[in-house]
Amino acid sequence: MHPENKTAMIGQPQVYETLERMQIPFDYYEHPEAPTIEIAAQFYRGEGTTLCKNLFFRNHKGNRHYLVIMDSRFPMDIHDMEHRLHQGKLSFASPERMMRYLGVKPGSVSLFTLVNDANHEVTLFVDRNLLNAEKVSFHPNDNHASLVITRDDMLKFIEETGNPYEIVDLYNPNC
Repeated sequence: MHPENKTAMIGQPQVYETLERMQIPFDYYEHPEAPTIEIAAQFYRGEGTTLCKNLFFRNHKGNRHYLVIMDSRFPMDIHDMEHRLHQGKLSFASPERMMRYLGVKPGSVSLFTLVNDANHEVTLFVDRNLLNAEKVSFHPNDNHASLVITRDDMLKFIEETGNPYEIVDLYNPNC
């Protein structure tokens, strides 16, 4: 649903402003707080939409930051991810780093947090399997709501946001 009263929508206004400027339509859903993918899955409506897991990492030196978006149906192994991303040792970024680079608190990280990274300091890694999704779902930088956009609009958002990105094989879905 695309509410007419945008001021009543949960989430950061800059997300909605960016989607409008990019002419990206979305479906909007409110739900109880969902700070983890396990909790978000309880409110997941399906409807041909892939629920995305969003993870924020830093490298060992703390001078590089990475947002990883992936299909939530598959497990994430950080050591396997280190090998696949070729970025050295990774660890989850602190809440302070999350706020500094993405403008959100833990539990609200999503693709849309890139609107807060004006200097394009965060590198995005996109799970190649998301290219097979018809639609994808992300929080609007607040974990009390979800937005559903098409895969093509996700790619448009990624291109137009301007952050460095790479589409990668994060796991073998046949295992």
